[in-house]
This record gives sequence, C-alpha cells and structure tokens, in this order.
Amino acid sequence: MSLVSDIAPGLSGLEQLNALIAAGRNIGIGHTLGFEPVLFEDGLAVFEGTPGLHVYNPIGMVHGGFAAALLDSACGCAVHTKLLPGWSYTTLELKVAYHKAMTTETGRVRAEGRVISMGRRAAFSEAKLTDASGRLLASATSSLLVIAP
Repeated sequence: MSLVSDIAPGLSGLEQLNALIAAGRNIGIGHTLGFEPVLFEDGLAVFEGTPGLHVYNPIGMVHGGFAAALLDSACGCAVHTKLLPGWSYTTLELKVAYHKAMTTETGRVRAEGRVISMGRRAAFSEAKLTDASGRLLASATSSLLVIAP
C-alpha cells in the first residue's frame, strides 16, 4: 500500500502526489479496483482505469461504486494538490450523478478532478468521469474538511 506521507514526508500535497507517480506507486483502492493516478497539477488530479468483471454488480454492469471511487479520488486528490506540508483533508460529502452505464465494453475511463474553491477549513471540488471518446459517464461534487497540523 502506498501512502503519500510515507513516500514524501514534509513536502507539499502536490509534491507528495507527484512523488507517488515518480515512484511508480499506486494507492490501495486503485490496486483493488484497477485504476491508477495519471497526472497531478495545482488544483487538478487525473485517474484512469478500465472496468472489468471484477467491478460488476449482480445485474450485469459496472457497479456504481467503481465510478464513485474514481470520482472521490479525483476530487480528494485535486484538493490534496493544494495542501501545505503537514496538512491533510477528509471528504465530508460526495454527491455522484450517473449519466451512462458502464460495462467491460466501455474501455478505459478517465476521472478529472478540479478544485472549485479552497479555504483554510473547507474545500470544494468537482470531477467528471468520461470514456475514451469523451462521453460523460458520471460526475461528482465534493465538500472536504481541511485539517491543519
């Protein structure tokens, strides 16, 4: 399991996340569900993955939790890119809207999260999940608690 605080202690949130990618490491939930971090910039986090049978629900399509996990990771890590050394965050609320069902035929998907506003105690972000042709599959908004040391 990769924790950014273990890989790059004492760095800013953006520096920690970029150290994660540079080390070729993934986050725990990414291993479990089959997605990985692709890009981190100031206020932006991108994850990609390919849904497979391992994330199917009983009715024969990708479980909504797969999309929610990607969107939550993108929203949260977008905020993480704005953190000062020693600071952290936790998700207070995640609202997900599902626009199109996913199956194994969907192929690779991309979640892009962006910070809407960042304060000393609260942050707000949004994310979109799209397929390779840019079709919107799901979207989310998130409220996060910023925790200073």
